[in-house]
Formats: sequence, C-alpha cells, structure tokens
Amino acid sequence: MTQTLLSALTTAGVGGPAATYVEARTEAEIIDAVRAADAAGEPLLIISGGSNLLVADAGYPGTVLKIASEGFTVNAEDSCGGVAVVVQAGHNWDALVEHAVKHAWSGIEALSGIPGATGATPVQNVGAYGADVSQTIAAVRTWDRERNAVQTFTNSELKFGYRDSLLKRATSSGSPRYVVLTVEFQLPLGRMSAPVRYAELARALGVEVGQRAYSTDVRREVLRLRASKGMVLDPADRDTFSTGSFFTNPIVPAEVAATLPEDAPRYPGGADGLTKLSAAWLIDQAGYGKGFGLEPGSVSGGLASLSTKHTLAVTNRGGATTADLLAIAREVRRGVAERFGIELHPEPLLIGIDL
Repeated sequence: MTQTLLSALTTAGVGGPAATYVEARTEAEIIDAVRAADAAGEPLLIISGGSNLLVADAGYPGTVLKIASEGFTVNAEDSCGGVAVVVQAGHNWDALVEHAVKHAWSGIEALSGIPGATGATPVQNVGAYGADVSQTIAAVRTWDRERNAVQTFTNSELKFGYRDSLLKRATSSGSPRYVVLTVEFQLPLGRMSAPVRYAELARALGVEVGQRAYSTDVRREVLRLRASKGMVLDPADRDTFSTGSFFTNPIVPAEVAATLPEDAPRYPGGADGLTKLSAAWLIDQAGYGKGFGLEPGSVSGGLASLSTKHTLAVTNRGGATTADLLAIAREVRRGVAERFGIELHPEPLLIGIDL
C-alpha cells in the first residue's frame, strides 16, 4: 500500500507518512470520516491547505483527514446588508478573496495571497496587514465530536483574539473538537476597501492609515508586498516553502516594551497596558538576519534557513526535514530570549513535535 507523506500535503514540504489518509469532498464525507476515526479510537489530524502545519518526521500515527470540499453559496445580497456568503471549508481562501474583489464584496481584500483553505481561517483568526477574518465572519458551522452533532457558532461565540479563537483553544495537537464545515461571511457591497489599517500598506497605496482605497488596488499591493517577503506560494522560489510566519508577534506588558530600544516597533496590544511587538524586528536585532542558516555548517546544515526575504519565515531550502526547520526555529527563539528576555511562540500547529 502506498503511504501518503505529510510532506506532500504541507507548504513547508516536510513531515512523515500518515498511518491512514482520507480525503473528503462533501460535508457528509467529512462527518463520516470523523465519526469513523472516533469510533475506531484513532487520533485524528485535520488538514486542508497544509499551510499552518509542521508535522514530525516520524509522521502521524492515526487518521489524516484532508478536507477538500469546495464552493460557496450567496444567501443574501443587497445594498443595505451587503452579501452573506457561505463557503465550504475546503474552498481555497485566495480564490474566495479574488472573487470577492472582482464582484465588489468588500472587507477581505487585505487578506489576499494567504495560502490554505477557508475552513482554517476562523480557527487561527487569520490576519494580515491590519485585517483579520473576525471582522467579517458572521457564523461558523462545525461538527462537534464530543456531542456527535452539528454546532453553529456566531461571531461573538467564537471568542476571537489575536491569532486565536474558541475553535483553536478546543484543538489539541492538531485534533479539533469542532471540525469546521462551512464559514459564513457578511461583506459590505462596494468597490472601496475596508479602512486601511496597516502603515506599510497605506504607504504603498498612497493613502493615510484609516482611509479607504479601491479593493482591486489593495489586493494588487498586498500580493506584491507578500511576494516581496516570500509569502506567496511559488514552486520556483524556495523562500515560499514554509509555514508563513513561524512566530506570532509577542504581546507584552507596557513595562516590558519600555525596556526595548526606542526604534523597536510597537502596536496596540488589544487590551489595557499591553503592547504588540514585531517578532521580525526582534529576530533581526538578536542577530538572525535574512537567510540565517544557509551556511553548510549551520544548525540545519544549510537545508533550512530563515527566508532570504523575511526573517519571520523558516524555509525548506530543498531536502530539509522537520528537525532541520525546528533547529533554526529553536536557535532563533533562544537568541531572542537571551537578547531581549522575550519568548517567541510558534504560529503553526506543531504535530508530534515540540519547540
């Protein structure tokens, strides 16, 4: 029997074999596969686009379920309420964003170019360039494995936070209590974007932070910026063989932020007294520049490195293992802690491994 390797299913291109591999293209197939694995007492790993997973070289000892359901339904569309669109969990995220921009559905244009499937976006509260999906998600329909029933959550019930949600907190080692089936978005109608909240993007668009721009322009500039950082998948570019940002931006008390040099980037932390820092800046200032690890004698033997375009991504330069990527990430985390006393936390799910 041919084994399915996780390296073929993930954007980092690493990971060993799945003990059992199932691909589900409909909601019924998803539920049936989950129930079969649970009835057999097998560990269950959910995978869709594979852009936020780092799996052990030994592989996964249970069922790997790839969610491949596609398509979306427009439930309502009017000038007052906007468009209500229900998207299948396996539908390609950037294809949805592209469709939204072309059809003047506003609100998700700044999330262009993010790899993966739509069902994964509410779990991590996926975001970029000052936007995240919590701003437009109306509801998420899931399969509750504990209750053996369908469970729908409204936006407020999902308890979104920075790269966080109730769905993520109910997930252990990549195995969720709630398996996402569909995601409903409520998007305003119009050619103009949501207010541009990110300074780098605003500069690229020639607008002030808080102003709007044409959504087509926002998508174009976001794709350009992401590509310049190796954050748009390109089979010809090893800088894109990664999980995207490997570390989240630390959110720390103001007194910790005050210990950093004056030029350290600082952003509102979303709560009183908290400040969000730039993980990329901390990594660079701790001595880990773009391309760190490419040297043959480095911790990964040159098989893995920080991106040559952006210090926040740990990349597979060709032939790397999960252990090679972890070696780079561990060294970077150690060095940042030693230099600044701040511990970086991984953004991707680590399956069968620890940082």
